[in-house]
Amino acid sequence: DSIAPQFEKAWQELQISYDHFFRTTDPRHEREVSDILQKLYDKKYVYEGIYEGLYCEGCEKFLTEEDLVDGKCPLHPNREPQHKKERNYFFRLSAFKKDLLEIFKTEQVKILPVHRKNEILGKLAGELKDVSISREGVGWGIPIPWDKSSTCYVWIEALLNYYTATRFLAGKKEFWPADVHLMAKDILWFHTVIWCALLLAAELPLPRVVFAHGFFTINGQKMSKSLGNVIAPKELVEKFGVDATRYLLVSEFPFGQDGDFSLEKLKIRYNSELANNLGNLIARVAKLCENVGLSAPESPHNKFDEQVTDYLETYQFNLALQTIWSWVDGLNKKIDSEKLWENTAEKQGILIEIVGGLRKIAFNLKPFLPETAERIEDQFRGPKISAAQPLFPRI
Repeated sequence: DSIAPQFEKAWQELQISYDHFFRTTDPRHEREVSDILQKLYDKKYVYEGIYEGLYCEGCEKFLTEEDLVDGKCPLHPNREPQHKKERNYFFRLSAFKKDLLEIFKTEQVKILPVHRKNEILGKLAGELKDVSISREGVGWGIPIPWDKSSTCYVWIEALLNYYTATRFLAGKKEFWPADVHLMAKDILWFHTVIWCALLLAAELPLPRVVFAHGFFTINGQKMSKSLGNVIAPKELVEKFGVDATRYLLVSEFPFGQDGDFSLEKLKIRYNSELANNLGNLIARVAKLCENVGLSAPESPHNKFDEQVTDYLETYQFNLALQTIWSWVDGLNKKIDSEKLWENTAEKQGILIEIVGGLRKIAFNLKPFLPETAERIEDQFRGPKISAAQPLFPRI
């Protein structure tokens, strides 16, 4: 109850839109989960047994010895995993090993980046054990439909939410199967092996792509409350603005890899790439247009560049931005080489060509810097182009 609103607020601050913010405590989700669990039980994919092993309460997940680092959960090194022994219901995950290997090798479900696919295939080549899908004595979970004394393990029913949401939200049935699942690398096993096996058992369509993103580190260290180096989205937005924050994080390193950053490094790039490069280009061109009373061309630019589209569709966001910034550099060089500030009135043809280039930049920036893209388009649509406040004031 306290954490969910913080995520809603963070998405608002970063101007990330969505159709519906829903929690798995939604009774409509619970009903769908119960139906799927009962189906798995009726098809003999679920059986009763005893679970004994380690459990990380921070992750709310069971761990194997191979998962541990120095005997601790790698994500919660300050907390000892608890030894648990309890009556559980198990899902016959082992029955799907051959099918899962085939699905991932042939990319019926595509795992990206490719090195993550290789990790999953490598792990799948070993023994695939059945997994516990219930907990005893945990009152807040969704009850197991045939045994109300047990509740569904959260890492099972939470996976089902991707599908269940499309069943009860109006007009969303065609959203399953998903074009892409996006999640962190540490939960990729759940979202490939376990999730796809559950779908196969329930005779439901599989997602098309599962993409695992990396972690941010700060000055070479993992974010940690004890180290005091946690940077919240709000902090970045207050310092750089929404669009600049989005740009700096997405362009810093290849999407899917771990990435290290610091506020000082982001500040240098903000001033160099946004304030000096893009911002200064917009200011220079607008002023030149204002000086000669240039009217904006009537036809808007409304098509994504083919190269940018290719990068977007393969989740190479940093390369898409590098392509757009090459156009920014090109226009800055053209202004200098043509010396547009000299006899500008005689060089209006070149100026109109550059305005067209800016509109192309603005349109292709929409997925990344939506507010900035709109401001550029507004500034360079008729009847007269005029100078405005800097897009990115220097820090």
